Amino acid sequence: MKYKIRTTPSPEAEPSGNPSPPAVAPDGGYGWVVTTSVAIVNGHSWGISAAYSVFLAHYLKESTFAGATALMYATIGSLSIGVTLLISPLVTIIARELGTRPTMLIGAVLQSTSLVCASLSTKIWHLFLSQGVLFGIGMGFLFLPSYGIISQWFTKRRALANGIAIAGAGLGGLTYSLAVGAMIRNISLGWAYRILAIVSAVVNIVATLLIKTRYEATGARRLAFDTTLLKRTEYLLILGFGAFSMLGYFVLIFTLANYANVIGLDSSQASMIPALFMLGQAIGRPGIGWLSDRFGRLNITLLMTFMTGVLSLAVWVNATSFGVLIFFALVVGLSAGVFWVNAAPVMVEVIGLENLASGLSILWVAMAIPSTFSEPIALEIYTSWSAEGG
Repeated sequence: MKYKIRTTPSPEAEPSGNPSPPAVAPDGGYGWVVTTSVAIVNGHSWGISAAYSVFLAHYLKESTFAGATALMYATIGSLSIGVTLLISPLVTIIARELGTRPTMLIGAVLQSTSLVCASLSTKIWHLFLSQGVLFGIGMGFLFLPSYGIISQWFTKRRALANGIAIAGAGLGGLTYSLAVGAMIRNISLGWAYRILAIVSAVVNIVATLLIKTRYEATGARRLAFDTTLLKRTEYLLILGFGAFSMLGYFVLIFTLANYANVIGLDSSQASMIPALFMLGQAIGRPGIGWLSDRFGRLNITLLMTFMTGVLSLAVWVNATSFGVLIFFALVVGLSAGVFWVNAAPVMVEVIGLENLASGLSILWVAMAIPSTFSEPIALEIYTSWSAEGG
């Protein structure tokens, strides 16, 4: 099933006088530089976010903050994701007024500041404000303006390029999950945060300076909210699909390390499991993009989502050894990131490139609540089940 791609801008996007048609996407050239830069930003934002699973496992094992509960720790990681998505209308407006680069540079500074603040936390509410709220704001300023840019540079290879860019999050998650575990064991918790802050600030700033947009060339509108989209059934289906997908996706990211601890693995093995999950995503996302361009983006999205569900129910719930958990993390990682690869390409097919900014903004808001509460809900279900002798 494939929707016809519409590249003609809407009347609102056309200037008065003699409008010129939108330029054809290069499908390469400097677009690959942009793709690489976005991949690097994803690696040093979403990758660090994914590494919270290692922090979470450490907090739950060591009871770092007095009076903090497992639910509190679990909420911090998902809260940062929820904040990232919830501020999308605000970030869209700021990016329109200030430009994409200045907005992303603000994000780089805020994200690094949040990590420094987290390193100085002595109470659980400090961590809520730093690694929960401020980190989410910083990551939102980095991720949200950059996500839709790749679709401006590609047409035939749009899903492939998007898959490569999103794979950066997998590589970053792999690197940071292993690095955080090693730094906590060999240096300290505080310095693990500070090193992340320094590295991410430098890398994100350099990558941001290399990113270029093509809003004028494509005739794309940059509205924070276009409510007319909500009257379209096919768009509402995308919103629902995204919201329900996030209920399971972030449980995978944040729970794997702690699950490894629960079944008796040591801290080094526990930090390796989410790293392998992110490795699977780094390998799988470009492949998903290539398959999507070849066999249909919606078709591959549905297939990979179904595979992720089957693997979780058939393998994860029965995993009681290091080897089985390694297998699950790698294999499910190949398919679990499909929505992030194809959200923009599918949306372009459904609502057109000219409406992509607004369409994504509404989508991120719709995903905010399930992203925020997915891990706390999962942890509470597990806690209740364990208390009943399950």
